[in-house]
Amino acid sequence: MTPLILKPGREKSLKRHHPWVFAGAIARVEGDPESGETVELRSAEGAFLAVAAYSPQSQIRARVWAWEERDIDTAFFCERITQAAQAREKLLASSVTNSARLVHGESDGLPGVIADQYGDTVVVQLLAAGAERWRDAIADAFAALPIVTRVWERSDADVRTLEGLPSRSGLLRGPAAAGPIIIHEHGLQFRVEFEAGHKTGYYLDQRDNHLFLKDISKGAVVLDCFCYSGGFALHALAGGARSVTAIDSSDPALATARENATLNNLPQAEWIEGDVFQTLRKFRDAGKRFDIIVLDPPKLAPTAAHAEKAARAYKDANLLGFKLLNPGGVLMTYSCSGGISPDLFQKIVAGAALDAGVNARVEAWHHAAADHPLALNFPEGEYLKGLVCRLAS
Repeated sequence: MTPLILKPGREKSLKRHHPWVFAGAIARVEGDPESGETVELRSAEGAFLAVAAYSPQSQIRARVWAWEERDIDTAFFCERITQAAQAREKLLASSVTNSARLVHGESDGLPGVIADQYGDTVVVQLLAAGAERWRDAIADAFAALPIVTRVWERSDADVRTLEGLPSRSGLLRGPAAAGPIIIHEHGLQFRVEFEAGHKTGYYLDQRDNHLFLKDISKGAVVLDCFCYSGGFALHALAGGARSVTAIDSSDPALATARENATLNNLPQAEWIEGDVFQTLRKFRDAGKRFDIIVLDPPKLAPTAAHAEKAARAYKDANLLGFKLLNPGGVLMTYSCSGGISPDLFQKIVAGAALDAGVNARVEAWHHAAADHPLALNFPEGEYLKGLVCRLAS
């Protein structure tokens, strides 16, 4: 195993079990490891620290597989994936849903591996060099899980370019699906476009927050921005909303949302295809008002380097949202950007309220559902943050 030697004093984060080693922390690599190859991390004094996957083209030069001296092999991935799946068994056996995030990257000890289970289908994203190198072993481990019929790959996220990896998508194991994949969540059914939709096909991380909206929607006039396939919109309709308006820039996503409404025998929302920011400005100029507004934009700041530009967009969206609320109305606003910290997000929303000339209070913080755990040694894993803000009546 090739040794990777750190500069003096740069082992501190590893001793706290942070799983990333950046290029600037490395003194030398004693050999010429290939992309994704397992290397041995050692301090400047030669002390063993961890075994990790090497990524020569990424600023995150190594990602830790294990903190003890051990082989990284097929058995390792079977063990880690089985442990992660067992942690979700209770959720999948409940009446809440038949879908879950099976593996959540570093928080499940598998950096670069994301996997969502939709019924009998597992959709996997391999986002780092180490995960790519072990893709066959990872696919076999998922295919061996109970009730799993097929494993589909959606390794088409932009982050793979930082690892020097090509985009991949397609069937890895099992037969092709005979028809659409339908999942259930809180008594509602959703068609999952896992072959071409956003991320792996559905936003499982918002499961608890969907239910929150359903519980407060009775009689409300609701606006769902960046609605995708209707997760929030349909829960609002099921909760008895007086009306729901939903906006997204993707016509295929809105087509799926309409299908999902029909699938659940719900009334159709007013589905609007268009730019959310432009549409919100038109609503403002027309004097439209809503009782509940959901803002759930796509990732605007994947890293801290993008935070400044993203902050302006988040502030603009929240400023418009506050201006469109009725007195006593509720703004449910989210950021899934890893480059935006919870503190910064709250400051952005507070600044938007100030500029909108409204008085609002935070009634709840929202996070990703429990099948998207946050490892205490990896705070960067807290990507989804949400604020529930209520205007003064």
